[in-house]
Amino acid sequence: MTAESKYLSVTDLNYYITQKFKNDPYLHKVFLEGELSNFRFRRNSHQYFSLKDEKSKINAVMFRSDFEKMKFKPEEGMKVYVTGYVGVYGVQGSYQFYVQKMEPAGLGELYERLRQLQEKLSKEGLFNSEHKRRLPRFPDKIAVVTSASGAVIHDIMVTANRRFPHAEIDLYPAIVQGEKASASLVAAMDQIKARIDNYDVMIIGRGGGSLEDLWPFNEEEVVRAVYNMPIPVISSVGHETDTTLCDLVADVRAATPTAAAEYATPNLADELAGIHQLQSRLLASMQMIIRQRKERLQRVKNSVIIREPMRLYDQQAQSLDLLKTRLEQVMQQTLHNNKQLVKLTNQRLISKSPTRQIEQMSQKTEYLTRNLNLAIENFLKDKRHNFKQLITTLDDISPLKVLARGFVYTSQEDGKTITTIHDLDEGQKINLHFKDGLASAEILDIKEKTNANEEK
Repeated sequence: MTAESKYLSVTDLNYYITQKFKNDPYLHKVFLEGELSNFRFRRNSHQYFSLKDEKSKINAVMFRSDFEKMKFKPEEGMKVYVTGYVGVYGVQGSYQFYVQKMEPAGLGELYERLRQLQEKLSKEGLFNSEHKRRLPRFPDKIAVVTSASGAVIHDIMVTANRRFPHAEIDLYPAIVQGEKASASLVAAMDQIKARIDNYDVMIIGRGGGSLEDLWPFNEEEVVRAVYNMPIPVISSVGHETDTTLCDLVADVRAATPTAAAEYATPNLADELAGIHQLQSRLLASMQMIIRQRKERLQRVKNSVIIREPMRLYDQQAQSLDLLKTRLEQVMQQTLHNNKQLVKLTNQRLISKSPTRQIEQMSQKTEYLTRNLNLAIENFLKDKRHNFKQLITTLDDISPLKVLARGFVYTSQEDGKTITTIHDLDEGQKINLHFKDGLASAEILDIKEKTNANEEK
């Protein structure tokens, strides 16, 4: 045997220890009580935590398939009962407890389930006060969900008949304890819903008992059925110290069945006493009103207007005369103003008359025509006088008169008058104009004078 052969591998050792745990019959099914430690909820996964007491601790695991079967939610520090087995996790060489079932220690399971369900429904608002409805004051029919053989229905019927015999009570029997109770209670309430128009209020309840006895009234389906009931609900489950979720979700909670019947029905004697009191108050009010009306009638009879009715019209007659006088004055003033307006309008129409305008235009035309003729005559006279003066002036400056005194004027052959020697050339032929004819001449010599005594 070599030295190396006496040494085991870690895997072999862990395997050996694992087989020891598996072969130990005391570790195949272990019932353990402990406190949850290092618990962190893992959604859709296995749960890993520890179980401990005052002196020791052991690692634990609960597989997802087992954890999803639980009816409550584990929390850190909760004391629980667990059932499972002890095994070895070979990879790490550690042993741990494999939990298969878990429940709160003692009655803790029910209380924990109750607390968790109450917290869930409270978050949904099922217990809010705004959902609470007022009970009808005078119910015609009352539906009761309870056991047919218990004292609850007897107490309710006796109390209701004593207080308000008019109300009819219909019993919908149900199982109020045990595993079948919740389904029975829901079925009874479904029957009431089917005939909901026949009822004004519903009572649900049972007598006292332990938490286990009252548990059907804490089941979620029963609580929701109470909440969804279309009519007001009175809950009377257990004794005054017992509180179920049905009590919290109902519109009114009664400590006892008798109290439930008292909540559901009015006290006929009190109502009749109230009616008599209202009748007395009504009669007193009517008598007071009649007395006041009589006093008012007497004052009217004693008034001056009633004794001397004509005085009622004195002031109105005086006012009528005053208004009549004012009306006549206004009418006269209006008539005068209208006459003045008509006269003024007539004058304006006359002034704007076409005949009058034609006459004025004819006179104006005649005047303008006369002035125009006079102006034309004076204009022609002035023009004739000016014309004579121009003739005389033209005659005075006419060259013919100069020619008549022996003067002549010369012109070129084309008729252009010669006024200076610069228009002449030697040998040029010119015309000589006399007063009685024309003569032709030829320029033989041209001499220019620089001044009066000097020739050039």
